[in-house]
Amino acid sequence: MRLRPAPLIACLALLPTLVSCSDAPPPPEPLTQEAIDAVAEEPGAPPEQLARQIDDLFTKDGLGETRALVVMHGGTIAAERYAPGYDAETRFVSWSMAKTMTAVMIGMLVADGRLALDESPPIPRWQRPGDPRGEITLRQLLQMRSGLRHTEAGDPPYESSEVRMLFLDGRDDMADWAESQPLEAEPGREFEYSSATSVILADIAARVLSRSDDPEARRRAVADYLDTRLFTPLAMESMVPEFDASGTLIGGSLIHGNARDWARFGDFLRNKGSYRGSQLVPRKWVELMTAPSPRQENYGLQTWLNRPVPGEDTSPLFPGRAPRSMFAAIGHMGQYILVSPEQKLTVVRLGHSDAEQRPPMLQELADIMELYPAT
Repeated sequence: MRLRPAPLIACLALLPTLVSCSDAPPPPEPLTQEAIDAVAEEPGAPPEQLARQIDDLFTKDGLGETRALVVMHGGTIAAERYAPGYDAETRFVSWSMAKTMTAVMIGMLVADGRLALDESPPIPRWQRPGDPRGEITLRQLLQMRSGLRHTEAGDPPYESSEVRMLFLDGRDDMADWAESQPLEAEPGREFEYSSATSVILADIAARVLSRSDDPEARRRAVADYLDTRLFTPLAMESMVPEFDASGTLIGGSLIHGNARDWARFGDFLRNKGSYRGSQLVPRKWVELMTAPSPRQENYGLQTWLNRPVPGEDTSPLFPGRAPRSMFAAIGHMGQYILVSPEQKLTVVRLGHSDAEQRPPMLQELADIMELYPAT
C-alpha cells in the first residue's frame, strides 16, 4: 500500500503544537503576596517587574543573604522588603559605609572653617620637626593616598592593618595605632584603601571638636556634633555611632542604623547635601566627594564611583549598567548605599554575601536600577 502525503492544511494545523514544544521559556511563577506588598502603589517603575526583580534578590541561589532592601525614588520609598527576623526597626552595622559619613562630618568642619583641605591636619605626632608625615594633607587622607603603611587585607588576616587596629594591639586607641605607622610612599602618590585612614579622620574631628584627651569628652563632642548637624536634621533617629576606649569614632567601620535611615543618608547625598530646603553640607563638598581622585578614578572622598579603572578587570560597582554619575557607600560583606542622581534613585541593600556571591548579587541590584530611566 502506498502512503499518501498528509494534506498541507493538516501539517499547518500541527504548527502551534510544534512551536509550543520548542525552547520558548516557561511563563514566570506567580508573584507571592510578600513580593507584591514590597512595592508601593506608584513606585516610579513597572510595579510587577520591580516586585519580581526584588524577589530575585531575596530568593535566588548564589547571591548570599539579603536582609533589607529600600528603594527610594524622588525622595519617597518606592519599595521596601526585609528577610525573616529583620524589619524596619532593625539596626544594621555600616561596616565601611561609615567612611562616607565620616567624609560628610569632615566636610562640615571644613565649611565651619575649623579644618583646611590642603593643609596638614592637627595631629601632634606629625608636627614634630623633621617628621615626613607632616606633609600629608587632609585631602590626601580623604582620597586614601596618605602614603602611610596601612594594609587593609593580609594573609594571614591577623596581619592586616584593619584587623590589628580593630581587634588586636590597636583596639584601645585606634587612632594612635593608625597615626604611628610610618610612610611607605610619598604622600599623595599612591591610592591605598584603608580603614585606618578613616579612623585618623575621625580622630581629627575629635581633636577639633573637643580639644581634650579625655575619652568621654571626645566621644560626647563627636556624638553631639553628628546628632546636631546630621542625624536630627535628617530624622535619622536610629543611628548609633561606636567609639573606641580612647573616645575616637570608629569612623571607617562601625556606625549602626536601620535601612530607612541609611536610605535617608543616601538621598541627602543625592540632593547634594540638602534636605527639605536646608543645606547641611555645601553642595561643592558633595561634588568633591563624588569626583575622581587623582590616583583612583573610581574613588572620591571616602566614596566609591561607578567608573571603570584602566588596567583593572573588576569593579566594586557596575559601570555600563548605571549612569557614570552613580556613586556609593560600600561596606564589608555586601552593604550598599547606591545613589544615582540622574535616575532620582537611592537603593540600600544590607545583608551578607561573600566574595563569590557579591558580583552576581550586584548584577541583581543593577537589574532593579535599570527599571528607572535616567532624566
